[in-house]
Amino acid sequence: MSDEIKNIIERMEADNIKFIRLQFVDLNGVPKSIAVPYVKGEMENFFTKGMPFDGSSIEGFVEINDSDLILKPDISTYSQLSWRPEESAVCRFICDIWTPEGKPFVGDPRSILKHALKKLKDEYGYNYNIGPEPEFFIVNIDEDGYPVPYDDASYFDVEPKDKGPDFRRELTLNLEELGFDVEVSHHEVGPGQNEIAFKFDDALKTADAVITFKQAIKAIVNNMAQFDGLDYRVTFMPKPFFGENGSGMHCHQSLFKDEENLFADDESESGISQEAIYFIGGLLKHAPALTAITNPIVNSYKRLVPGYEAPVYEAYGLKNRSALIRVPAARGKGTRIEYRAPDPACNPYLAFAAMLYAGMDGLKNKIDPGEPTEINIYKLTEEEREELGINVLPSSLWEAYHALEEDNIIMDGLGEHISEAFLKSKYAEWDDYRVQVFGYEQERYLDL
Repeated sequence: MSDEIKNIIERMEADNIKFIRLQFVDLNGVPKSIAVPYVKGEMENFFTKGMPFDGSSIEGFVEINDSDLILKPDISTYSQLSWRPEESAVCRFICDIWTPEGKPFVGDPRSILKHALKKLKDEYGYNYNIGPEPEFFIVNIDEDGYPVPYDDASYFDVEPKDKGPDFRRELTLNLEELGFDVEVSHHEVGPGQNEIAFKFDDALKTADAVITFKQAIKAIVNNMAQFDGLDYRVTFMPKPFFGENGSGMHCHQSLFKDEENLFADDESESGISQEAIYFIGGLLKHAPALTAITNPIVNSYKRLVPGYEAPVYEAYGLKNRSALIRVPAARGKGTRIEYRAPDPACNPYLAFAAMLYAGMDGLKNKIDPGEPTEINIYKLTEEEREELGINVLPSSLWEAYHALEEDNIIMDGLGEHISEAFLKSKYAEWDDYRVQVFGYEQERYLDL
């Protein structure tokens, strides 16, 4: 038995673990898990050989005639689930997916990100760090079954207008028990909207953390609501309410080599390096295709409209929040770029991998994004934006997935299996959406 396996078994016994959850995600980033009991004496074989499962029932995986896949726990992702009862403690491992032949499964989103990070390391010797800011709404289900915001507070409001401090305090304490380094929590712009930001880390650890974060917050709020006899729920839907700001997941990112932040340059006027400029150039060049991955559902494009602080303009600026990409004021080791389009409906493994491939193309081909845009783009006319060469992100899922189809860098980075399965899923989603008839249409057009 290896020391690593021996140590994790000792820790599980010390934590009185009774059940083990093996977690992974499907094509769309939806968490899936298999629960197995802790059986003393069988854990070494469990960690070595993994757990077989039927992959044909998982979105975007395999056909029924070739359905056998293996879940292999990543021992480094061990976490005790703080919202489960202590007397029958439950732990969780995030898993990689393998074929019975002992090869990484090409349809595993986590493996796609691992491959992208390895490519960056092999070609440049760099590490890719990312810090997301997933926003979410807490809603109450009214007597008619419709969601309504649990308060009417706004940005940075305080009690009693903000009814969220108890929620955020409980969420933060539970997240810290799960190993999160929470940096800040506050009420966001929309009624019922909140944000809990956690510290940046290696992209793989961060993608794992986003999945855990979303799952934990939903479970914790659900438990609190049941205790209080209420029907509060958390939603990461990008645009749950008409006329209100939507939820984004701004992604702060940087490249490091050992302890050196490669996006920092004290000698340049802006304080950012040429590598950062080229990385921005790659993100802007591939932004239309990236949108299909970072904003992957029909509802995503109800958020990406002008007028609600949404980043729809393909430009970058220093501190400019009206641009798709901004460079926050921090310099030195804190130097980073913020890609503002993603929303929390995305699969973080695929989103981070796609952004990395776009940035790597910028580095490889020295893509120059031009001068930063420091004016409020929201106030420009269409003609003024065209003069400045500022394009607009896709305004629908249909436009976005067509942009993805034409982008060989992103398609090749995701691999043939993932690309084809993702596009097939998006075709079906769009076709299902476009044949629906909504109340808005009935009210507006019934008497024509």
